[in-house]
Amino acid sequence: MDKKKIKKSILIIGGTGFIGYHLAEKCLQLGWSVTIFSINKPKNYRKLKGAKYHRGNIFVKSSLKKINKYFDFVVNLGGYVDHVNRVKNYKIHFIGCKNLVKIFLNKKIKLFLQIGSGAEYGNVKVPHKEKIIGNPQSTYGRPKYLATNFLIKQFKKYKFPCSIVRLYQVFGKKQDPNRIIPFIIQSCLRNQSFPCSDGKQYRDFIDVDQLVTVFVKIFKSKKVLGEIINIGSGKTIKIKKLIKTVSKLTKKGKPEFGKIKMRKEEYIKLYPNLSKAKKLLNWKPKDNFTEKLISEINYEKKIFKKQIKA
Repeated sequence: MDKKKIKKSILIIGGTGFIGYHLAEKCLQLGWSVTIFSINKPKNYRKLKGAKYHRGNIFVKSSLKKINKYFDFVVNLGGYVDHVNRVKNYKIHFIGCKNLVKIFLNKKIKLFLQIGSGAEYGNVKVPHKEKIIGNPQSTYGRPKYLATNFLIKQFKKYKFPCSIVRLYQVFGKKQDPNRIIPFIIQSCLRNQSFPCSDGKQYRDFIDVDQLVTVFVKIFKSKKVLGEIINIGSGKTIKIKKLIKTVSKLTKKGKPEFGKIKMRKEEYIKLYPNLSKAKKLLNWKPKDNFTEKLISEINYEKKIFKKQIKA
């Protein structure tokens, strides 16, 4: 008689957000047990049947009692991008990470996956290589960098099974409308004038479907323990070109370049070297940006039509 197959279990901190939703959806499709812990309730369009939801703050220790149990994998997507509130950033991205490690340090989990950021490198030579010592200047990047260093120390001292992936720009269906690609598409679909920076920034965009596939590869690998790994598409695009491309594809939109000033701590060039990820994960990123961008435009068109009818 065959032994009953034991389900893999995953805890996704911040699983009601854009990336967390897509990761949870992928894990459910694989037949895993999925638990989501987040400060917010899931939006209706991101609610998943079969997932278990708990609410709380990772920087408030008492609320973490709800998740004080065993999981195979823990993914820390908790937090948000805030370029102003230093205290809040420090609490959620650094203190929150430390609190989670205290819970799972002796739980014998298979992997604690910390979602870091390319902003951890600071204003250094691009493309970013993981061996570079970071010097982050941004309110968001600094606490992320502190969390990374803390985790590496836990791995070296206690063999805590952790990995850090540094992400850049991610896009795809069901992303918040204030993020750059949905914002540009919706602005163009309305055929309205919309303010932009001068568009001189260079960025790397990976679609969220490809990203969660990489996450699953990471869960299956033993080579990733104690490692920092850059994840991206391997392709860069100038923001001005991105805006013009969306305007051309939609045949609408009136971007006003130079109307918004760049933040003092914003980097002109922010993109990764992917050599380490390719080698460790035996992975080659798909060159599908235009295809996915068109798919995203079609998705946003449906939303736009619903908004007009409402």
